[in-house]
Amino acid sequence: MKTLRMELGESSYDISLGRGILENAGDLMNLSRKVFIVTDENVPKEYSEKIKSQCKEGFIYTVTPGEGSKSMSTLEKLLSAMLDFGMSRSDAAVAVGGGVVGDLTAFAASVYMRGIDFYNIPTTLLSSVDSSIGGKTGVNLSETKNIVGTFYQPKAVLIDLDTHKTLEKRHISAGLAESVKMALTSDAELFSVIERGVTEENIEKAFGVKTVIGEVETSGNQYKSILPLHISEKEKETAASQKASLEESCIESQDSLQRRIAVISVIFSQY
Repeated sequence: MKTLRMELGESSYDISLGRGILENAGDLMNLSRKVFIVTDENVPKEYSEKIKSQCKEGFIYTVTPGEGSKSMSTLEKLLSAMLDFGMSRSDAAVAVGGGVVGDLTAFAASVYMRGIDFYNIPTTLLSSVDSSIGGKTGVNLSETKNIVGTFYQPKAVLIDLDTHKTLEKRHISAGLAESVKMALTSDAELFSVIERGVTEENIEKAFGVKTVIGEVETSGNQYKSILPLHISEKEKETAASQKASLEESCIESQDSLQRRIAVISVIFSQY
């Protein structure tokens, strides 16, 4: 397992990456309390069950997959379920799933009793490299995406590479495309690495950072999952600047891609 520290002062947290780390989630998160676990119907049940088995008292809440669940109505139902479960300010919420689950759960955690602890366990490649980093939460309103939300940092992020085994090719492609986009817009060295072919040696040479290597088998094809961990001073400043003026928000829109380079996963197919 590799650990990346996101330095944000009092809001600092660890990003843990490895294979099979869901089994040790209790060592990486404080689960000795009531824990409200949110997942969706497409996420294998075993992931949320593994978390629940390590909780002092856990409850699994399952939402419908897809963007439609990022709504005020779903949020209200989720908050009501948290209240029915008897959640207090000393308890925690855990997201186990993709970006929709993460955004929804984080927003709920940020507003329930004016804020409870939140942990993010992204299970898709895209959410691992994008929405799980940076502290943005929110839901959609009518046809406007992410218009209602907060900035709320997780207490920890766990990325278990074994969860990528069940991903369809299109989901792997989505995560890879996001990594390429970040490289194109924000990091010439990373794009150069991708062009040359991803290997542990040239990743470390390009960034001078730790990497996590894992194999992901999808539909008979073998992939190498390479997660170079990279946080620049600019990323730290951007993530720490959670409430910006109009001028600062324009800068943030440009810098948001750099912040997402905090964790980059590139899946390299061996055809």
